[in-house]
Amino acid sequence: MSDAKTKAQTLINENGVVVFSKSYCPYCSASKQLLRDLGAKFELLELDEIEDGNAIQSALQEISNQRTVPNIFINKKHIGGNSDLQAIKDKLPDLLKSAGAL
Repeated sequence: MSDAKTKAQTLINENGVVVFSKSYCPYCSASKQLLRDLGAKFELLELDEIEDGNAIQSALQEISNQRTVPNIFINKKHIGGNSDLQAIKDKLPDLLKSAGAL
């Protein structure tokens, strides 16, 4: 397993909520804002601000079949991107509680 894939998988395994993001992405901003509005604790990785960001983004393609950001995981389960997160807004508080993020 590549270092990037190991790093991504470890973050997913060790955190209730993980958002793989890019700092300039408006969809990422919307997802982060929704989680913050709910008071969620989440691990955030800004892929454009770290040296191995590109490699991690490629590894996420292998892990989740999604290369785009935001790439969101709750309780080790791939949620998807911003539109997927917004679509489950009503269920989010329960999901976040079960993940220990509220």
